[in-house]
Amino acid sequence: MTTTSRSGSARGGGRVVAGRLPWVLVVPALLGLAFLVLPLAGLLIRAPWPTLLQRLSEPQILEALRLSVVTATIATAVCLLLGVPLAWLLARVDLPGKRVVRALVTVPLVLPPVVGGVALLLVLGRRGLVGQWLESAFGVTLPFTTAGVVIAEAFVAMPFLVISVEGALRAADQRYEEAAATLGASRWTVFRRVTLPLVAPGIVAGAVLCWARALGEFGATITFAGNFPGTTRTMPLAVYLALETEPEAAIVLSLVLLAVSVVILASLRDRWVNAA
Repeated sequence: MTTTSRSGSARGGGRVVAGRLPWVLVVPALLGLAFLVLPLAGLLIRAPWPTLLQRLSEPQILEALRLSVVTATIATAVCLLLGVPLAWLLARVDLPGKRVVRALVTVPLVLPPVVGGVALLLVLGRRGLVGQWLESAFGVTLPFTTAGVVIAEAFVAMPFLVISVEGALRAADQRYEEAAATLGASRWTVFRRVTLPLVAPGIVAGAVLCWARALGEFGATITFAGNFPGTTRTMPLAVYLALETEPEAAIVLSLVLLAVSVVILASLRDRWVNAA
């Protein structure tokens, strides 16, 4: 197995060294590939293909699908409403302690989702810091409701949107915004008429990633919203429950989530490749 040499890369102008590939790198690379691919292949092999459509039409599966799509879509809308201004703030405004703010925004990316669910309970639960006030003042209870599912999904998914939009804002040419400002446009007008169209691809990419993450959320949802059929039982929770009683239904739901992941990765591939 050999590599081929080429004149220069698009960025550094470096050369790829010709010669035999070192097996000390090839073997671990192939093992890593197998480690990632074989579980997905096993899912496809064990799928009940002859009865797949029949399984997808079962009431409990359709209910979980509907609830997942609805809550993920609403959560994405919430993330867009709050996340785009937050990304603009991080990218365009010199805030004191900006690094700390950015770190706090990205904490849900590395925080175990179950811990996120516990944190939401402590803040928005009936005896939480904010939840007890919401219940006493407005009679609003969020845990173990469909609204609780939306909140849990938005909590874990928003960082994906913020990071994507902030990156797009930093990469955008600010001369257009400066030109609009010199012509007398207010900051809001510049944002609405100039900035948003410039970073629209980044917003779309972030929204798609955000929606996919919300669709697959499990830990924070089951901790904060519970697992009630028709109310909080989304597809990941239905997969977990079906594994104990009806494995084929769990496989069908897993295939749906896998198909969504593949479609999203394929739709965003050109953006990632062009940015590389």
